[in-house]
Amino acid sequence: MENRVLLAHGSGGKLSHDLIAKSFVSTLGNPILNKLDDSAVFELSGRLAFTTDSFIVSPIFFPGGDIGKLAVCGTVNDLAMSGATPLYLSLSFIIEEGLPIDELEKIVSSIYQAADEAGVKIVTGDTKVVNQGSADKLFINTSGVGIVPPEVNISAANAIPGDNIILSGNLGNHGIAVLSQREGLKFQVPIPSDCAPLNKMVAEILETSANIHCLRDPTRGGASTTLNDFAEQSQVGIRIEEEKIPVHKAVLAACELLGFDPLYIANEGKLVAVVSPADADKVLAKIRQNQYGTEAAIIGEVVNKHPGQVVMKTSLGASRIVDVLVGELLPRIC
Repeated sequence: MENRVLLAHGSGGKLSHDLIAKSFVSTLGNPILNKLDDSAVFELSGRLAFTTDSFIVSPIFFPGGDIGKLAVCGTVNDLAMSGATPLYLSLSFIIEEGLPIDELEKIVSSIYQAADEAGVKIVTGDTKVVNQGSADKLFINTSGVGIVPPEVNISAANAIPGDNIILSGNLGNHGIAVLSQREGLKFQVPIPSDCAPLNKMVAEILETSANIHCLRDPTRGGASTTLNDFAEQSQVGIRIEEEKIPVHKAVLAACELLGFDPLYIANEGKLVAVVSPADADKVLAKIRQNQYGTEAAIIGEVVNKHPGQVVMKTSLGASRIVDVLVGELLPRIC
């Protein structure tokens, strides 16, 4: 059992200290974390953004990522969608007894790589071990702190009729990647998760335009939920065009096979932006220059009609309401 996590690793004793030192601090260490105090102490000033999240994805490894990369990217992106510059993250691990330590260390290495790319520091955390059968390998809880520039005002309630809606790339990759790994589905063209940190993309477009009104990463519930949130909170209508929505052919084929709609599938490396029409083209061009936005497109606009609703013009020329998801399409996707 030397190569697996034991209940004793959560006791607070020598095994706990050894696990923290060898599996966490050795990879994630920095001057703040290395103190191993009960709380991290750092200096911040100005408007702050704070977020918290939990990650229970199954399986914990999937094409294009793992639960560690997902935890960092998901938290970084939540901060970025408020216009914040993410700075510090906390990570708490709930580990099922028996998890191979090499798998844990692989996930910690992935966390380091994602945090390094995003330019954030892991400054505090916690580790708990539960009995075998009381969890599913590994759950991660996060919190994140960032600074919001004084001139930035981004909210789902800020959409204005006439605004353009920009989607930063193909929909559905993350959900289909996790589902295929979980269920052992094989597709002719591999579908990796789109899991990625978007804070640098957001910083670039904020430098390009002061007229970005709403930002959101369409995770659980997909783009449909995000667009409905904008419509409801801003009390406007939203109209999108099916033919303008980017979806990878392999994802579209998988959705047709499984009876899914890409609009409702989770993403972990995409954003939806609501932008003044005067700035939409230059914001789109800036997104396309980013490595995670090469397939970005303007997919619709904000309208005065049908406030609180999202309507899509289909490829056949008809219109249909795009409602919020009812029930759980793909459980444990993030």
